[in-house]
Amino acid sequence: MDETNLFLPFFVFLFGVIIGSFCNVCIYRLPKKRSIILPGSFCPHCETPIRPLDNIPLISFILLRGRCRSCRERIPYKYPLVELFTGISILSLYLTFGLSFIFAAYALLLSSLIIVTVIDLEYKIIPDVITLPGIIIGLIFSLLILPIHFINSLIGILIGGGFFYLIAVISRGGMGGGDIKLIAMIGAFLGWEGALVTILMGSLIGSIIGISLIILRKKGRKDPIPFGPFLALGAVISIFWGKDLLYWYMMFGHAR
Repeated sequence: MDETNLFLPFFVFLFGVIIGSFCNVCIYRLPKKRSIILPGSFCPHCETPIRPLDNIPLISFILLRGRCRSCRERIPYKYPLVELFTGISILSLYLTFGLSFIFAAYALLLSSLIIVTVIDLEYKIIPDVITLPGIIIGLIFSLLILPIHFINSLIGILIGGGFFYLIAVISRGGMGGGDIKLIAMIGAFLGWEGALVTILMGSLIGSIIGISLIILRKKGRKDPIPFGPFLALGAVISIFWGKDLLYWYMMFGHAR
């Protein structure tokens, strides 16, 4: 393997880690309705501005041993984990789609899903500032770079968002508005087939984890469990393996 084949994946991973660092900014500031641009990065405990050398993704956390240089408070592990996971996710996209416009579109979607997942787990909300622009961007990308037609993207929005809206009406609030907009955004990027795979896989995984938490007595039957992270995971499965899953389903259905 030549040097280009070795270094390009490394730089893609590095790019992903940097994107992950920006995701952390969004995760911390969006629920607090603070600007994601200004001021610069600061310690979440003492709000002391972070020096550039202390703001290198992953590396600074290791060198500082997980503590703020100023107040010595522990830096939550979620920050380096988000950076690492984003780097791995974007590298996986590169290895699957190469350096292409499709890679760029899915990198934007995955980054948005990571932000949504962490915020929903912590605050039980899904910010409209992520999902509503995401719906529009997905539609535009379907006209320009995504491997789906504009009509497919539009149907994905209507099927995903419409199905969840129907559930919300029937259950009288059992499905949150944030989840409706999230699946609509996913449908815009992945089309109606991708939206269906996302819903099926997200529901399956969510059910398994929910039942497991009840059995382990970590949650009660009436305790709410955020569904956004399961939809995000379903979307990731759809991006990488959605076509294979649909093919296997069709083959299985035909065999029966």
